Amino acid sequence: MRNFRSILIPAVLFLLPGFTSAGWFSQASGTTNFLLSVQFPVDALTGYTVGLSGTILKTTDGGAAWDSLNSGTTNALGSIHFPVNASTGYAVGISGTILKTTDGGGNWVPQTSGTTNDLLSVHFPVDAQTGYAVGYTGTIQKTTNGGATWDSLNSGTTEILSSVYFPVDALTGYAVGGFPSSSIILKTTDGGAAWVSQASGTSNPLFSVHFPVDAQTGYVSGYAGTIRKTTNGGAIWSPQPSGATGELWEVQFPVEASTGYVVGGYGTSIILKTTNGGVTWVSQVSGMTNGLESVHFPLNATTGYAVGQNGTILKTTDGGIGVEEKIGQGPTVRGKGYKVTPNPFTSFTIITGHEQEAFTLYDVAGRLVGTYRGDRIGEGLRAGVYFLQPLNNGPASMRIVKVK
Repeated sequence: MRNFRSILIPAVLFLLPGFTSAGWFSQASGTTNFLLSVQFPVDALTGYTVGLSGTILKTTDGGAAWDSLNSGTTNALGSIHFPVNASTGYAVGISGTILKTTDGGGNWVPQTSGTTNDLLSVHFPVDAQTGYAVGYTGTIQKTTNGGATWDSLNSGTTEILSSVYFPVDALTGYAVGGFPSSSIILKTTDGGAAWVSQASGTSNPLFSVHFPVDAQTGYVSGYAGTIRKTTNGGAIWSPQPSGATGELWEVQFPVEASTGYVVGGYGTSIILKTTNGGVTWVSQVSGMTNGLESVHFPLNATTGYAVGQNGTILKTTDGGIGVEEKIGQGPTVRGKGYKVTPNPFTSFTIITGHEQEAFTLYDVAGRLVGTYRGDRIGEGLRAGVYFLQPLNNGPASMRIVKVK
């Protein structure tokens, strides 16, 4: 993703019986380096992710295998973008690093960026010729010739710019940032010749911006659980109740402005989903404790990928619906309204209102641990993460955590 935010800016969800790729599940990345940005350019099979130490990984089979590519640099790479196909793409990183490939990552050629400032985000709106990169001290670089030359634009700020996005053409775009103690939203309607500051309505730094279908309706995410939305091109940015308190590193709405995802966290994993344009955001369980830096759903709101700390790569093929938790309402089994109280727990936990019903419990390897009554769930177990299912009510599940 765009910021080396969690670095420079200071339990896998296993498949239970009856599931087919339920929720989010882990993929083997082959690295422990932080992964900061992920993109699948044209389909859900061929994708790329970048991260620390010049890491670039590629898959051509939907993440079943991820291969390491030779980037030619050890500089951290914070953002990757393939504008129109899976062959020609760009990656940007610290010290003004810009790399380009025209052969699907077989070779990465360094470009003269025109800056030594760290670059955190890159976006080519409509083709592989005209693109923008943003980063530290208000840096905005632009190319109109596929990166042969990059020109510096006047952003009007010296704050860090973390993300840049042009929704429909190379003229109207947005850049956000503001770390460490302010909030910046900039807009241009003339291809970056002039950038106008917009009132974000928050003092929290912003890390990501995305406009799903046009230049009117868009979302930003940021520090302390910040999510804000505009429906009028940024004239007004309204707060949305994320229910989260951690850093939200990236927001993406795959197809339209109703269904979208936000990922984040540092030392903890945050995945939020909305299906009503952000009126409500529902927390999804990743099964991981690693923070997530970037999320991308290539074709629809069903199949997507998220990457983050310690080489984490997650995938979902069902929109992440395997296990969900309503923020502030406790874990809930989908379709049944069961709630676990408390969770996490020390001795045992209770399924409120269903104390006399039977539930099966599985460990993180998918092994059956036993069958428990709803008023004594987890009694006698050692500390750990477990997955709970109603005994006779189909493949609904929830995660429970015993801490002692």
